[in-house]
Amino acid sequence: MDLQIALFLAQDGIVNGAVYALMALALVLVFSVTRVIFVPQGELVAYAALSMAALQAGATPGILWLLLAMAAAVLLLELWRWRRGATVDPWATALWCVVLPGLAAALLLGWRPTSLLGQAVAVLLLVTPLGPLTYRLAFRPLAHATVLVLLIVSVALHGVLMGLGLWLFGAEGSRTPAFSEARLELAGIPVPGQALVVVGVTVLLVLAMFAFFERTLLGKALRATAINRVGARLMGIPTELSGDLSFALAALIGAVSGLLIAPITTIYYDTGFLVGLKGFVAAIVGGLASYPLALLGAVLVGQLEAFASFWASAFKEVLVFTLIIPVLLWRSLRSHHVEEEE
Repeated sequence: MDLQIALFLAQDGIVNGAVYALMALALVLVFSVTRVIFVPQGELVAYAALSMAALQAGATPGILWLLLAMAAAVLLLELWRWRRGATVDPWATALWCVVLPGLAAALLLGWRPTSLLGQAVAVLLLVTPLGPLTYRLAFRPLAHATVLVLLIVSVALHGVLMGLGLWLFGAEGSRTPAFSEARLELAGIPVPGQALVVVGVTVLLVLAMFAFFERTLLGKALRATAINRVGARLMGIPTELSGDLSFALAALIGAVSGLLIAPITTIYYDTGFLVGLKGFVAAIVGGLASYPLALLGAVLVGQLEAFASFWASAFKEVLVFTLIIPVLLWRSLRSHHVEEEE
């Protein structure tokens, strides 16, 4: 391996690491607020990419009907809860079940955007509500269950969403046009414009999330829920709405990730599973709690994957997932076991 090949591989690792960083960010966010290891995060990536490809082909993405069906189901569920005397937030319910699905349906069935930016906005409106709707249907009724039970439900939901992806989009792969056709040269290495778009959008999204958690009231409410759910509830923070918001942000991050990687690689209905798993490896490096460590873990996973594809391409996936073992071993040796009586 000479220096030029190493630079090529490092560039590829940075681009891949940026996508895994977004996955890790979403996984840490959802777990810290709701204790859910959101395995189907990768499916949202595939849904966004394949929906963008469908719009490019002049078709209506199949997940529009899935979104409308889930919105109707949640509306019926909320009506049933209200009839039983439970507290129902009409504004949040209207946002997730009426406003955003209605805007997505109006864009896709009426206006049908033809510009790349308009189609990207339509995909974001289409995929983002799937997060809170999924939370309300599958996870909110189990809010007090153990982490293991929530993980089992999450794995089952992953299988359901993957099967729906095959049914709605088919088994064929798709790619979309790049958001930038520019080509630059850094240190003698050609850098495609789409790679700069991926890294740039990732940096902006990470900075925006940091500002959201540090500077806004909603972000501070999410942090309080993540630190102490019972204490946050006693302080008047609606923890159920915190779950809605965390899943909505995770779905938005997944949609952005799908739009970013669709021009780089061919996306199939099951591609998101591997992307999500590699993001999970990065999140494990951060202990499913630390955002900076998760971002560093994503860069490490991206570089390891890139250089492993050169030295041992047949085992690159094995090497990436094997990274979990020393990380878990190191964390188990450093952690302090707390007895139940304490």
